[in-house]
Amino acid sequence: MSGQIIGLQDWFQTPPGRYLLAWEQRQFDQAVADIFGYHALQLGLPAVDALRANRMPHRWLALPRPEAAGKRTPRVALLADSVALPFFANSLDLVLLPHTLELSDDPHATLREVERVLVPEGRVVICGFNPHSLWGLRQRRARLWRSLGFGELFLPDAGEFIAYRRMRDWLRLLSFEVESGRFGAYRPAVRSEAWIERYRWLDSAGERWWPIFGAVYFLVAVKRVRGLRLLSADWRRAASLASAPMPVTGKVHRRPAGDSPIAARSEP
Repeated sequence: MSGQIIGLQDWFQTPPGRYLLAWEQRQFDQAVADIFGYHALQLGLPAVDALRANRMPHRWLALPRPEAAGKRTPRVALLADSVALPFFANSLDLVLLPHTLELSDDPHATLREVERVLVPEGRVVICGFNPHSLWGLRQRRARLWRSLGFGELFLPDAGEFIAYRRMRDWLRLLSFEVESGRFGAYRPAVRSEAWIERYRWLDSAGERWWPIFGAVYFLVAVKRVRGLRLLSADWRRAASLASAPMPVTGKVHRRPAGDSPIAARSEP
């Protein structure tokens, strides 16, 4: 597993890797900027600083092995297996999974562990390769040729790519609600930086004409707990207003039977 992580980490130094890393960094910055709480965890892939735009007081980066960090990552806080996180249940407000599920030996167990440590209404942010894209197509073709002893892979051999719809189904089974999702990186699977820049226009075209065929997908999901009702920040004021005495208005006085509805005038 560590070899796969190091391979992906090194791949992000290539021209297509830098292009993809820049897109993913922008998505993480936008997604986590307005997520509030106290404890946030990035699980894996130190090449992207997924928590740099977040303002929570406690932010950690967890890796499965120390050699996965490399020499360029001084911000590793702890070593942890993705299927056995060293946190209490309902203790984290935000968990980030940048390609973590693809690198995990058991992605189902990783998602269950994330659900365990997240607080109710906590969020998980997931980024993964899209197998139904030009990059995924080239990767499958390269794997076929490599099995015959020819060529090399375009992407790192980082486990099984999980399709976007399949990921949504997994999250739904764990009582997560997908809050937002999008695809990105529509340029062809080329290795040259010059050709990557030449196809820059495809990013805007792909966003409009074939949005589900981006090289990667990015989604944010919320942990929902049935029967739970969160109180707003002004719950004390609302409770005091509800218990305060209210003046009684519009009281109706009934007149005795037989009385005239017209008030009697007194004689001088």
